[in-house]
Amino acid sequence: MKIAVCVSHVPDTATRISIGADGKTIDTNGVTYVVNPYDEFAIEEALKTKESLGGEVVVISLGPDANKETIRKALAMGVDTGVLLKTDEQRDSLAVAKALAEEIKSQGAEIVFFGKQSVDYDNSIVGQLTAELLGYNSVTVVVDLKIEGDKVTAEREIEGGKEVVETTLPVVITAQKGLNEPRYASLKGIMAAKRKPIEEKEPASAENYVEVLRMKKPAPKQPGKIIGTDASAAAELVRLLREEAKVI
Repeated sequence: MKIAVCVSHVPDTATRISIGADGKTIDTNGVTYVVNPYDEFAIEEALKTKESLGGEVVVISLGPDANKETIRKALAMGVDTGVLLKTDEQRDSLAVAKALAEEIKSQGAEIVFFGKQSVDYDNSIVGQLTAELLGYNSVTVVVDLKIEGDKVTAEREIEGGKEVVETTLPVVITAQKGLNEPRYASLKGIMAAKRKPIEEKEPASAENYVEVLRMKKPAPKQPGKIIGTDASAAAELVRLLREEAKVI
């Protein structure tokens, strides 16, 4: 059985982000990049699935040469092979999904794992789009997963609770925090990753339907205001909440 896991190479959430000179992209100088945090849950679940059902795990990433760093981390965790769909183009979610779907199809993977979203653009849609393009079943924000033969049982988060759903292979699963505890790469795994192949391919071409016109930082928070120190300030507080903050 072939298992695929798709990963993103994203800025560390602790990194201070500046907008580039073009006003449409970030300034990458001094930015630390990491494996997308939700993708770590996807990698771990792909490895657990391999350990349970057998087969081979391939990690796929779309982006520039720097994405190899993230692919190597997945290989160090225990993934068998890596594929870099190498491009410097900025792609929207649909264009990304089309490239990934073509590669997954060529790999013949029956089970595909994604993180539920990437922490850079936060669109939370690439996994679902890829499933639709492949004609695969899809279960999102999964926090528990069981695969027995062709039967897939998944527990997923919904507003106000959780639900349990059943479907069949082939399937795309998007992983939520709580699905598992990602393993650390061992020294042996790190050394082995250096010998594992990363195949570079040209991604399938796709048209962008979304264009970034401008990036801007959120407005700075307004300074706090002390309007009193006893109960006599309550009336003024209510007035400000109603007339200035407009929250009541």
